[in-house]
Formats: sequence, structure tokens, C-alpha cells
Amino acid sequence: MTDLTVCHLYPEHLNIYADRGNIAVLRYRCERRGIGFTVAGCGPGDPLPEADLYYLGGGQDRDQVAVSEDLAGKAGALRTAVAGGAAVLAVCGGYQLLGHGYRGHAGDEMPGTGLVDLMTEAGPKRMIGNITIRCELDQGDPHTVVGFENHAGRTHLGAGVEPLGRVLHGNGNNGSDRGEGVRAGRVIGTYIHGPLLPKNPWLADWLVRASLERRHGEIHLDPLDDALELEAHRVAERIAASS
Repeated sequence: MTDLTVCHLYPEHLNIYADRGNIAVLRYRCERRGIGFTVAGCGPGDPLPEADLYYLGGGQDRDQVAVSEDLAGKAGALRTAVAGGAAVLAVCGGYQLLGHGYRGHAGDEMPGTGLVDLMTEAGPKRMIGNITIRCELDQGDPHTVVGFENHAGRTHLGAGVEPLGRVLHGNGNNGSDRGEGVRAGRVIGTYIHGPLLPKNPWLADWLVRASLERRHGEIHLDPLDDALELEAHRVAERIAASS
């Protein structure tokens, strides 16, 4: 039986903005297709387990401080997992820790994994609101991603590093270069939450496929009835466009 194994990193710390909903969506979309789904938490001091997908949610600065050193200690194991085909989804605070680190308002330095070449530092005010981006994870198959952003961090990608998408409405990584998030192979980072996946079912399915391919090769997913999800997506697009 095909199955998907998810490692939820720091579920007791990086869990605000309803980001647990992303796990719920992945479970739902797997189980509707008869795909087994297993999720295991990994907290401070725990060894990094083997998984098809590693998930990092959002957290406030104090929560990021609490886990950043431990996560940096897991960076080598996480890089090895990604090199072996595992996928990563990191949202908001988790996204900031994918890079070299995060510099807070008080000058406090939080180390990151260095998994992707990016750096984040706190800006003078929060960037809050509805957001829509355009992205193309598979060549010739463009989509929009909708959601909500609420972050003080300004993230800047290294030379040659690609954003997840281009901002149509909203702020994105830093409010100036019109990029949002990051995409490096099967590694996805983004500021979009609220949570991310319920209104973006195509992205949830992309993550399921990318994660399953580590052990099962090329995967075809039967379509689901996404009428409700797609209507929520369209409404979110309209709200972002009118903000």
C-alpha cells in the first residue's frame, strides 16, 4: 500500500496561525485516495526521523528562539534527507529558519538550517494582509496561490535562488522585489498561511506527489471533488485584489 510519512517539526512551538490545518489537508487528500498517512512530531532534543515530508509551521519570535539552536543542530540530517528525495514545507516562522538565520528587532540572532540561501531580518513594521501570488512549480502549468501574510521579517534570497512565486497582490518576502517564498527542488518556503493548503488544493497535491516519489517513483493522483476549495480560492483572490 502506498503511504506518506510526515515529520511535523516542533508542533508544540511552531503552531500558530492555524498551521496544523496544513497537516489535516494532507491527511484528508491522502485518505480520500486510499493512501496511508502517518505523522510524527519531532521536538527539541529528538533525533530527526526518516520521513517523506518535513513540515515547519509558524511561530512568534520567542518560539523561534526556543527551537532555532536545536533545528540548526538537525540541519545536517535534514540536508541528507532532502538530498535523498524528501520534501519540505516551511511556513512563516519556519520559512525564516530554512535560511541562514533570522535577526530580530533587538538584534538577537537565530540560526537557521542553511538549507536554502536566504536571510531574514525584522523590519520596522509588520506586513499584514491578503495575498495572491502566481507560481509555476511544473513547467507549463501555472497556478495562483492565495492566503494571508502577517510578518515583520524581510527575507532576501541569495543570487540564483528562485521565489515560490511572484506577488500579484500583497507584500511577499520583503515588500520590494515582488517575490514570495522560496522553491528549491522539493523544498517550499512561504509566508502564506491562514492556513496555506485548504484554499490551494493543487499545491497540496503537488506536495503529496513530490513526497511520495521519494519511495514510490512517479505518482498519479486521481482528482478529487474540489468545488468547495476552489470557490474558497476564488473568493480569496477577489478579496486580495480589492484590498
